[in-house]
Amino acid sequence: MSGHPSAVPTPTFVELFTPKLVTVFREGYGWRDLRADAVAGLTVAVVALPLSMAIAIASGVSPERGLYTAIAGGFIVSLIGGSRFQIGGPAGAFIGLVASVVERHGYDGLALATIIAGLILIVVALLRLGTYIKYIPMPVTVGFTAGIAVIIAASQVREVLGLDIAHEPSALVPKVEAIAAAISTVSWQTLGIAALSLAIILVLRRYKPLWPGFLIAIAITGAICFAFHLDVATVASRFGAVPRSLPAPSLPPFSLEKLQAVLPDAFTIALLCAIESLLSAVVADGMSGRRHRSNAELGAQGVASIASIVFGGICVTGTVARTATNVRSGARGPISGIFHCGYLLLFLAVAAPLVGYIPLAALGAVLMIVAWNMAEKEEFWSLIRTSRGDAAVLLATFLLTIFVDLTTGIAVGVVMGALMFLHRMAESVDVQAGGLEDVADSVDRTKYDADEAASRDVMVYRITGAFFFGATAHVLTALERIGRTPRLLILDFSDVPLIDTTAARSLHAFVKKLSRAGTEVTIAAARQNVRHELTASGLKPPLAKYAASVAIARQGR
Repeated sequence: MSGHPSAVPTPTFVELFTPKLVTVFREGYGWRDLRADAVAGLTVAVVALPLSMAIAIASGVSPERGLYTAIAGGFIVSLIGGSRFQIGGPAGAFIGLVASVVERHGYDGLALATIIAGLILIVVALLRLGTYIKYIPMPVTVGFTAGIAVIIAASQVREVLGLDIAHEPSALVPKVEAIAAAISTVSWQTLGIAALSLAIILVLRRYKPLWPGFLIAIAITGAICFAFHLDVATVASRFGAVPRSLPAPSLPPFSLEKLQAVLPDAFTIALLCAIESLLSAVVADGMSGRRHRSNAELGAQGVASIASIVFGGICVTGTVARTATNVRSGARGPISGIFHCGYLLLFLAVAAPLVGYIPLAALGAVLMIVAWNMAEKEEFWSLIRTSRGDAAVLLATFLLTIFVDLTTGIAVGVVMGALMFLHRMAESVDVQAGGLEDVADSVDRTKYDADEAASRDVMVYRITGAFFFGATAHVLTALERIGRTPRLLILDFSDVPLIDTTAARSLHAFVKKLSRAGTEVTIAAARQNVRHELTASGLKPPLAKYAASVAIARQGR
């Protein structure tokens, strides 16, 4: 293929892994670009500030860990990532997963699992497997995203209602049971603060969409709680004072026993990080007209996850809402993401004491909005109505994500989606009877004259579609319905783009069966890759004669 004039050259290692920051500087980067990135970075930081803390709290860790993640992890994503506009940080999609790991293994277990996940992502990137993420079917991504949205919303019921729950389970069913048992402890002051926060966010989104609704909501409700001494849980009342700087770099304790315990979670974190970050990069590409480098982005996400843990954070991934905000704010390149990290670090150093006054009910309202936006409602109902197969994949992924876990939901969804695809591909393969005139350029006409071609001693069958293991039974059943044994059977393979080993070996057995009955088989117009697979399976002359041409003259069709 490499010598073919139309062949696309394979990208080099440097081309695949060059950070977009380097590309931006190569294209030319001036003061106007720097000013645009500084403004965009500030806009993103204003959005990221409340979200980072809210996601951390919902994940079962203290709020500063969310800020550490956005600062340390987000810096690495922007510095060496493969997307021009990607903003890295803690993501709502990880809330249920992180909360479950923290509940079972503590923060040290989460830290170890995240470091392993980072190493997995780096290996996946170096093996250039990033492009394979695109093969996850849409019903699976919509299903697990909707499932995560339900989990996020359920995790905030306690904060929004101010329920008195000593220990809130991370699993959905026990969580609902705990909420139901504590429903009589609703705090009307807390509910009022949550309702006010929701109202502020929704009104600003409707009439002032460019204003930072999340930040304004938590600032106003925090001021009200402080001024009127309301009995509402705040960041300080539950978590204490927020530190004013990043912690000293450190690594979690390591043991083989702990490694074995968290390894499944590490693979889940790596998978979810890969899916979320590349989906976010695709969103940025669609908004900006640019193209990301998937393997460079996955490698950066892996390094960023390790860096985040070193500085006391949690899992890092690309964040769709913040990335979209970055693009809409006029960012020119990854410098805006670096500015966003700098602004968050500055806030931590200057205004950390103010974080303590933020009501947890307001952060709960923020995450309720995030959950509502995350659920792709139109796509969900469209897939339900479009196809029973897609609906089955979607609902299986959705329900398993909610009631079992994310890994099971994605795994079952992908397997079901693959089986549905194979079934559709097998059904699309067709076998039709034809005439010798259709393959005149492929058969030795000196041996079979026109009169013989028109007789019952010559039969032609044209196979159309991918001839693979899923279609083997269908094709061979159609061929075996011949009902008699002609002197010559011509199989027209001009419309067969590929054949796999299972189909080739089954065809070989079929040809041998016919040869014992005195039928000669000619395979006409097989493409080079198909001829290679047939030969490798043992199907060789005189059992089959291969056409010299790849395409058949189609004038008579």
